[in-house]
Order: sequence, then C-alpha cells, then structure tokens
Amino acid sequence: MPSFGELENPEYYLAAEVISEDGILLGKISIENRTWTEYKDLSHYLTDALIATEDIRYHNHSGIDIRGLGRAAIRTVLLGQSTGGGSTITQQLAKQLYPRDTARNSALMRRIKLGVSKFKEWQTAVKLERSYTKEEIITMYLNKFDFSYNAIGIRSAAKVYFNTTPDSLNLQQAAVLIGMLKASTRYNPLRNYDLMMQRRNV
Repeated sequence: MPSFGELENPEYYLAAEVISEDGILLGKISIENRTWTEYKDLSHYLTDALIATEDIRYHNHSGIDIRGLGRAAIRTVLLGQSTGGGSTITQQLAKQLYPRDTARNSALMRRIKLGVSKFKEWQTAVKLERSYTKEEIITMYLNKFDFSYNAIGIRSAAKVYFNTTPDSLNLQQAAVLIGMLKASTRYNPLRNYDLMMQRRNV
C-alpha cells in the first residue's frame, strides 16, 4: 500500500521541452512524452465527457461509488454480464499510479490477487480523496494516462491525435480521447476507426 507521503508526491516522468528564444518548441527530451497540464487548461468537454462516461456520481462519493459497485456486482454475479468493475475515476487513478501484479497464475490465484488488488485500490482511492481536490484528481488522471503512440498524458494526446492543445479540443475530439480511456489500443482512431466512432458516440 502506498503511504500518504507517496500519494502526496506521485512520480511522473515529464518531458523537458527545448524552446527557442521566440517561444517555439524545438523538441523534447524524455523517457515518456508527457507535459503536465493544469485543470484550468482542460477543455470542459474533456471533464464533462470523463464524468459522464466513467463516473457519473464523481462529485458525490469519497473514492468508492457503493451504488455503482453494487450494480456491477449484481450484473456480474447474478446476470453473468461483463460490465466492468464499477471503478471510480479515483480508483482508476490509483490503478495507474500503483499498477496491479500481472504475473501469470492459476485461475484461483488470479481471482484472489484481483480481490486483494481491488481492496488496495479502494483504500488508495479513499486516501487520494483525502489528499486532493476533485479537480486535482481529474488533472492527475488525465496527465497519467497512456493514450498509445507515445502520447502519454492529455497534452501529448491532443497534439498527437488532433494537433491541438487540451483547452482547444472540441466536443468530438474530447469524446474520442475520453473514449480511449476504456482501452487505448482497442478504441484508437488510427487503428480501429469504426470501434472508435462507436465509443466516441457513447
């Protein structure tokens, strides 16, 4: 489990930008192609789409959406549907900051590890909610996500896919990028255009 100290100072690999005297970006030096973007520099279409598709009760919970979790459990256990885990935006951030153990194991061990991982994500999500505002959590989440094609974080994704900045994304562009949060390869506009369009329209 991450400590409060680790949660207050999560590790991000940011690109160093080389800018000319007249303000033109000449290039980047980086491990990951990520440039930090503040909440105020995000298009409202991004934040609206994120909450609408990933966590409709985002502003009404403290990291765990009991109602959403119960609905997902009922659909999975009783109805046999694969509807996702009812994870909140905060839980998804926790999973990005502290990834699950993906070692190959037996089916039983995988279930046990998944249960332990979920419990840790719940605890980490509650800690994140105590340490950060809702706006800061969204900012961290969109800055951390890997959108594929060396587009890590929302600023790089806006540049790579639409040659623009996060504050200039229109409704359709924002919907594409938020749709990719479900699976950045499966819903990638450069690889699976039709699937991307279906997800964007959601």
